[in-house]
Amino acid sequence: MRYLTFALAKGRLAKTTMAMFEELGITCEAMKDKDTRKLIFVNEELKLKFFLAKASDVPTYVEYGAADIGVVGEDTILEEGRNLYEVMDLGFGKCRMCVCGPASAREKLKHGELIRVASKYPHIAKDYFYNKKFQTVEIIKLNGSVELAPIVGLSEVIVDIVETGSTLKENGLVVLEEVCPLSARMIVNPVSMRMENDRIKGLIHNLRELLQEESYAD
Repeated sequence: MRYLTFALAKGRLAKTTMAMFEELGITCEAMKDKDTRKLIFVNEELKLKFFLAKASDVPTYVEYGAADIGVVGEDTILEEGRNLYEVMDLGFGKCRMCVCGPASAREKLKHGELIRVASKYPHIAKDYFYNKKFQTVEIIKLNGSVELAPIVGLSEVIVDIVETGSTLKENGLVVLEEVCPLSARMIVNPVSMRMENDRIKGLIHNLRELLQEESYAD
């Protein structure tokens, strides 16, 4: 039996995922060692391998078959647009992708004016404005705190993830439109799904049963 390899987005998603797996009897004690310098973690008994990766890299590892299965936020999946199967909503890490800005920008959105939109997620922003709102905009990609963009006049609005909205409020910004809901998702390499269909479908089935019994929240 070959190893099934999992790529997990670093941070809360990985911790919550492993907590779910433990409920199913899938453990990896080496991952709990905070001082470890290991990059690959192995459960020899179940023939499973795990590694942690930057969220934006998880779909890449899965698409190219370096990992059979990945767990990452829906925002990353939508932005990366990789060739893979999105098989399951894991129900945690819930938040929203939203258009945000000063309340005064609402009219510009309403009337479809040509505006500048700053975002860490240019593909999601472009798809929303061009294909759903049919509004021509200029997309500006940023890597840091996008909330700064409308404050300093770089853009009229931003497209970003909103959890509590406290950062927006503190900076005089509001949610203007919701683009889509987000949560942690399980993704699978298409070839792996064919080669290891029974094992992967079994895992999905067990996770679905678990989610019906328990609620995993941040």
